Amino acid sequence: MKIVTKNITVQNEIFTLTNQRALFWKEQKALVLSDLHIGKTAHFRKNGIALANQIMKNDLERLSILIEYFQPEKFLVVGDLLHAGDNSDVDEFCNWRNQYPDLQFYLIEGNHDRISKNLEAKLCLNSRSKSLELNELVFVHDFEEKQSKLQVTGHIHPGFVIHSAVKKIKLPCFVLTDNQLLLPAFSEFTGLDTKNLPKNGRFYVFTDAEIYEI
Repeated sequence: MKIVTKNITVQNEIFTLTNQRALFWKEQKALVLSDLHIGKTAHFRKNGIALANQIMKNDLERLSILIEYFQPEKFLVVGDLLHAGDNSDVDEFCNWRNQYPDLQFYLIEGNHDRISKNLEAKLCLNSRSKSLELNELVFVHDFEEKQSKLQVTGHIHPGFVIHSAVKKIKLPCFVLTDNQLLLPAFSEFTGLDTKNLPKNGRFYVFTDAEIYEI
């Protein structure tokens, strides 16, 4: 796995974007990402669709490599950590989480995060909230129109279409506007929304080898 990085400045804060669907905030020593959708493959299997949980294993392996690379003190998930409550994939995620007992785990709840008290304890969360404010930035799963501060969000699973002479290529991306930094979905087992994106944004589109600003 190759990690490619690009630094951008947001509200006087430097964020390091990566081609691995996450960013690093050096000032806060925080690895920030959104939309892991842990348990999605188990949910499909429960409903008769045979999907191997190797998809989730690959996501967690990528996450471990990012943790090793950046050495964060905080792990901040901007919503949709889970997909469908508690299931066998969540057990596997919790076992993975227990490898990093010193990593502070912050969850900004998303629309899929239906978490009971028992499940909250199982996940070993240090913080669970609807939104989180750090250094005049607001971390929230879905963009809130009435919020005046810049919001770091997820939820959309943003994608960008590149037109070549032969075909259209759809790639994941970060999107930055005057009042929003939209994160890509971390899990590769998600679709890409190329239509419901913020207007007048700068797109940071990435592949396995590069990050492009469009």
